[in-house]
Amino acid sequence: MSQSRPPDRVADIVAKTLRAHQVRHAFGVPGGEVVTLIDALQAAGITFNLTRHETSAAIMAAGASTISGNPELLVTTVGPGLANAVNGIADAVQERVPLVVISGIVDRGTRARYTHQVIDHAQLLRPLVKASFEIEPESAASTVARALAIATTQPMGPVHLDLSPAVAASLSPSAFIPEAPKRFITPASVTDPGVRLLAERVRRADRPVLLVGLETARSQAGPAIQHLAETIGAPVITTYKAKGIIPEDHPLALGGAGLSPLADKILLPLIEKADLVLAFGYDPIEMRLGWLDFVSDQTKLVDISRTLPDHGMHHAGMWISAETRSMLQALNDSLVERKGWTGGEPAEAKAALDRVFSTKDAWGPHAIVDHLNEAAGTDGLVTVDSGAHRILLSQKWSAKTPLSLLQSAGFCTMNAALPLAIGAKVADPTRRVFAVMGDGGLEMGIGELATLRDLNLPVTIVLFQDRSLALIAMKQASAGLAPAGVALGETDFAAVAFGFGGYGVNVETIDDFRKELEAAGRRKSFSLIACRFDASAYDGAF
Repeated sequence: MSQSRPPDRVADIVAKTLRAHQVRHAFGVPGGEVVTLIDALQAAGITFNLTRHETSAAIMAAGASTISGNPELLVTTVGPGLANAVNGIADAVQERVPLVVISGIVDRGTRARYTHQVIDHAQLLRPLVKASFEIEPESAASTVARALAIATTQPMGPVHLDLSPAVAASLSPSAFIPEAPKRFITPASVTDPGVRLLAERVRRADRPVLLVGLETARSQAGPAIQHLAETIGAPVITTYKAKGIIPEDHPLALGGAGLSPLADKILLPLIEKADLVLAFGYDPIEMRLGWLDFVSDQTKLVDISRTLPDHGMHHAGMWISAETRSMLQALNDSLVERKGWTGGEPAEAKAALDRVFSTKDAWGPHAIVDHLNEAAGTDGLVTVDSGAHRILLSQKWSAKTPLSLLQSAGFCTMNAALPLAIGAKVADPTRRVFAVMGDGGLEMGIGELATLRDLNLPVTIVLFQDRSLALIAMKQASAGLAPAGVALGETDFAAVAFGFGGYGVNVETIDDFRKELEAAGRRKSFSLIACRFDASAYDGAF
């Protein structure tokens, strides 16, 4: 006689609905209020990964989501657990991550009279999440499905769900699990008015520029962008998040923009000379103040994206609502080859960028980026933390594919590189992953080295150890101020890595760095390579 299957708890319905909507990875720190949920997640085939801090857990989920292309899950306990995650949830807002946040909450029967760890979760997150709901037994599956639909609707972003222990453990009144709907986006065609109008604008342009953002990188439109660029001779400028939309060794690729004044002095004049700027999936949240009004004549700027702009950072003369890959394909079908920029200005700009960011010293941040790029090859994935090293790396990095350089480009939070790397490696264990960090960022979240150890992830950490918050020190100097609050003591990170169960080494020559990068690729545990140099190496670097 076969044993009957126990009835589903509400937590099981929640977990199965998440699974049906492609969620595969959960990150967080457990508490008593979420133990039933974690049990249900495991039973449904969603792996729960224990982290050391909830903000790191949120960013790990973001890294996993970038690689999987699906929403992923952050689990927190009541009160301090969710409050700890606020930075990571805010990062998900500005990085456009479809993050699902489920927090435990005190049972309804005692909530009104009980004060221990009790805060208003929905009110805390109101400025950050696209929606916040409390899960009830009768509508659990529909509530979760609704939250997922909101999270994955452009612009994507985080949603929040509260789940009390009593509700999680109660028997579900229904076994219904809604499947994720199949989504079809009606493709643009050569007969669409917007396509015809844009094609005519392109035919008349002598100096077109393509400005590309994250939305286009996510839509896998790289080949279509490259085809358009080659057809009309348009240089391609990207945000940092869209680096690699075409291989950056391509003659028309001018790399990422937004943070470097040296790069802006080359790229902004080129845009000013352009007579047409096509912004495909461009989100100016990925840029900075120098790009607030980057065209003096708004009639030459055309925005093509799925979502209506909600900013005042630039003013386009035309906005076309379209999925960028479909629009690009229809536009390409409408055009014949017509080379722009007959004066060779894009090639001159590319050569100028190469000169400005060329490596001049045998050891230092420039040389480290060069050899890391070599080690990563075409398949490696690199995450980079906020700081001076991020600006330099993002300019010097030659990305071969989109979404191969991950960073917090909208929110620019510190200590993002390590959790991004962990999430990416969890989502794709076959890919070599590098986390590039400064000593200040690593010390902020050093506990996640234990997460690397416990998850047995052979991530390679490349640490730019300059014993300074170098970017802030540079800003103080540029304002004529004395340095204050930016000096860091010298931590022996190699010893720390060994203490956390990994491998650590300090290097001060390029030969030693190259050797350690090769060895790290063969190691089964995580490796930390602390590259020591003086912060003055950044002077005039970007």
